[in-house]
Amino acid sequence: MDPGDVLPDVLVPGLKVVFCGSAAGRRSAELGAYYAGPGNRFWPLLHELGLTPRRLRPEEFRAVLQYGVGLTDLAKKVWGADGVLPKGCDDPAGLQGRILAARPQVLAFNGKRPAQAFLGRKTTCGLQPETIGETSIFVLPSTSRANVHFATDEPAWRELACYLERP
Repeated sequence: MDPGDVLPDVLVPGLKVVFCGSAAGRRSAELGAYYAGPGNRFWPLLHELGLTPRRLRPEEFRAVLQYGVGLTDLAKKVWGADGVLPKGCDDPAGLQGRILAARPQVLAFNGKRPAQAFLGRKTTCGLQPETIGETSIFVLPSTSRANVHFATDEPAWRELACYLERP
């Protein structure tokens, strides 16, 4: 882990999927664990979709590797909600380098904001036309409690689960 990173990357070569958020939220930064905010749907959803055999707790985030799942953020040096992140905090080149090194099947952005910052364009949820090497890119609705429209956007998460099951 880079000493300036709020949360460590959870990456090894050959994962099925790497989830990438904007930056650690306040509660995640306090606890040193991904998706630790109250009401965040990330951990329950991974289990519901069959990506983990049980619902993991945020402090167990390193365990995702055994299920072919990785974790990172676009902005590694700051924390907070999307609306308060400082300009220039995103590191698209750093993310691209990490993904090229890890070579996952899919890079899945947990939220449109980090996807748009990385791709440099407006996005819709689902599979994107761009790739990073052999890695496909998905955009998913944020699992944050702040995303009040999540229930209507959950189909994109199911689309990802089906995509990962294909040979």
